[in-house]
Amino acid sequence: MPLAADQVRIYEIKRVDVEGAIVIDGFPSVGLVSSIVANYLIDTLEMEQIGIVESPAFPTVSLVRNGIPQHPVRIYAGHPPADRAGRGADKLVAFVSEFHPAPAIVHPLATTILDWVVEQRCSLLVSPEGLVVEAAAPGPRSARPPRLGDMKVYGVASTKRARDLYIEPNMIPFTEGVITGIAGVVLNEGRRRGFDVLTFLAEAQSDYPDARAAAKVIETINRILLRTPLDPVPLYAEAERIEKQLLSIQRRAAERGRAESTTQPSPPMYR
Repeated sequence: MPLAADQVRIYEIKRVDVEGAIVIDGFPSVGLVSSIVANYLIDTLEMEQIGIVESPAFPTVSLVRNGIPQHPVRIYAGHPPADRAGRGADKLVAFVSEFHPAPAIVHPLATTILDWVVEQRCSLLVSPEGLVVEAAAPGPRSARPPRLGDMKVYGVASTKRARDLYIEPNMIPFTEGVITGIAGVVLNEGRRRGFDVLTFLAEAQSDYPDARAAAKVIETINRILLRTPLDPVPLYAEAERIEKQLLSIQRRAAERGRAESTTQPSPPMYR
């Protein structure tokens, strides 16, 4: 049966046991931090696609990579290799998209994702985000991005348990401010349901994809959440490669949108 305009549905392509998995929200955020993080994990761990998320409100596009058409919103699963002692590795799931969901679909999309995460008995949901930092003073120097050692990652959790376990001992708590979009909805829903949702906010540039901020979040995930940490050596170079790839995709999508707007009137799809 066709979906209504504000409905969201998850289709599983492959049935995989993801009980206890850490789930990454990879929808675009400030500096595309979440998208870069999710794509980095997918590429590095060679995660396999296990499903798609569908809605009439999503962009009418097919993202073609290596000759294979890809849905605008995809679900991947995988895990880091076991450590030298042979101990089991963490399960990871990533929801990823290169496009901003329309504002009207954000709430049903976020709640559908959290419904699925809870039904699959995953352990927690993580939303990587960029945090816009105002320049301290005008002039060319203030426009430079902060050095890696100076970049900060802030955290907020939906439950007291998650706050005490992950946030307080490991990073600066995010105590005042506004978190919007998918991350904001899943935080609120996580609190209402008593489910652990974490948002990691890295200082980021708002006007272009920020691989450095994304890499800082990946370092945080690596350090705090993974029992079998990823190799940090290629992290920054790979994040920069993904940054360029996502920037190219968004530019092409914007050009296509402008071309379509000149041929037929339609409501805006993206924010």
